[in-house]
Amino acid sequence: MSQGPEAEFRERLAAGRFMLQRSAATGAFMFPPRTAAPGSGARDLEWVEASGEGTVYSTTVTRRRPQQGGPLNIAIIETAEGPRMMSRVEEIDPEAVAIGMKVRARIQEVQGELAVVWTPAEGAA
Repeated sequence: MSQGPEAEFRERLAAGRFMLQRSAATGAFMFPPRTAAPGSGARDLEWVEASGEGTVYSTTVTRRRPQQGGPLNIAIIETAEGPRMMSRVEEIDPEAVAIGMKVRARIQEVQGELAVVWTPAEGAA
């Protein structure tokens, strides 16, 4: 893959794989995809399969009209590996999403593009 890191991330999603970058030297994970590690500028980044586990770090509800799909949850998810990502929690009422809730990742099409969305982990809802 000779394209930029965002395109590589999307290619992996298209193959059904949620992967994060990690610095080979420090072991630190990062998101969003980059060409160099923040802070150090190290370019020893490798792609590693994400565990798919996370925790809701923050959450809000965007109010939309029913014809636009109704309320939508927007959340910052802290992955088990450490990086945080903006996404949403599905399969639960947007008002029921809570900070600290354990969630699991899944790849889904959102507005014509593949994205990582989250669902409550077993027993979390």
